Amino acid sequence: MKAMIAWWDLTDSQHCAETLREFLREEAEQSWSDIPGLLLKVWVSDPEKNRWGAVFIWESKEAAEAAVLPRSAGELIGLPLDFREWFDVEATVEGKHALPGLGGLGLALSPPAAG
Repeated sequence: MKAMIAWWDLTDSQHCAETLREFLREEAEQSWSDIPGLLLKVWVSDPEKNRWGAVFIWESKEAAEAAVLPRSAGELIGLPLDFREWFDVEATVEGKHALPGLGGLGLALSPPAAG
C-alpha cells in the first residue's frame, strides 16, 4: 500500500476552506467513492494557515497511476500543489468506534450546527 499526502497554500487562490467545503458537498464524495485501488481519501484543511489538501491511501502506486480521477479541488484552486509526497504504508489499524463507516464524515458533510 502507498499513501500520498498533498496540499495547497490558498493564499493566492480565490478559494478558502469554506468555499472548498461547498465543492465537497456538491460532488467530491460521490465522484471519488468508486475509483479502483483507492482505499481511502481524507480531505484536510488548516484555515489558520490557509491550507487545503488530502491524504490518499492506495492499494499500490500502480493503482494510483492507472486511476482515472474525477474533477478535483485543484481545478478550482487554480494553483499547482505546494506539497506532494508518496509514503509506504507500514501498518494499519482499524479502530473501534460507534460510527457506521468512515464515508460521509467531516466538516463539509456534517449538517450545519443549529444557531
